[in-house]
Amino acid sequence: MWRFILWGWVLLLVSVSAYGKPFVFTAIPDQDESRLRERFGRVASYLSERLGVEVRYVPVKSYAASVTAFKNNEVQLAWFGGLSGVRARRAVSGSQAIAQGHEDRSFVTYFIAHASTGIAESATFPGDIAGRTFTFGSKGSTSGRLMPEFFIRQHFGEPPEEVFSRVGFSGSHSRTIALVQSGAYQVGALNFKVWETQLAEGRIDLGQVRVIWRTPAYPDYNWTVRAGVDAEWGAGFSARVREALLDMNDPALLRAFPRERFVPADNGDYAQIERTAKSIGLIDP
Repeated sequence: MWRFILWGWVLLLVSVSAYGKPFVFTAIPDQDESRLRERFGRVASYLSERLGVEVRYVPVKSYAASVTAFKNNEVQLAWFGGLSGVRARRAVSGSQAIAQGHEDRSFVTYFIAHASTGIAESATFPGDIAGRTFTFGSKGSTSGRLMPEFFIRQHFGEPPEEVFSRVGFSGSHSRTIALVQSGAYQVGALNFKVWETQLAEGRIDLGQVRVIWRTPAYPDYNWTVRAGVDAEWGAGFSARVREALLDMNDPALLRAFPRERFVPADNGDYAQIERTAKSIGLIDP
């Protein structure tokens, strides 16, 4: 056992020496920073062991910052949302989506409302949210901004600013829940996985906030690797990164995302997201 562990550290040190720098990844800040550091610090350790190179996680302050870090080669791998992944791959030609969560093939946004609104859950779009105060998540979020704005525009034929009495951006899905639960905003939209996780943890008071609508499904989160990593870390390195992600089976790691498992992905899986973003002007044609 000790010989095996020692040999693993030798391989890691040799790899770092050979390639001259660590392999770095980041992730969109969709929850509070302490949760992200815990989640991705453990992922970095797993990838270091699997890849035989030093792997580091670096946090970013915003969705836009994750794309900028990827564009500037400050990170070579990122856990993006659907929209941020599209933006990153457009910024660095040749970059590839390589994996997604099993759940990300059919992701959903929840619209939530404060109990004082009296809005009940519906199978159809809740038109009575008009005139209320409304908060999205981050401005660059797929599930917290892009897709809810698309459905709002589709139903009302107008941008959110014309539909609601006040529009805000909370910055994260966790914050959206907190703002609507407190009554600071009457209605909001967020990633369904964050809602379900916080509900299971007892952090949501269903007497104060409730789900009122679930959107149709769309593709969302993805691991994207930057073009050129094979030239820096050796032929086939990006394929090895993909294999390591697909082989991730530690329940503790997967629960932290939370995902059942990771499955293969490619750029074509996110064509719908790109078309939607172009249709409402969030990215250029």
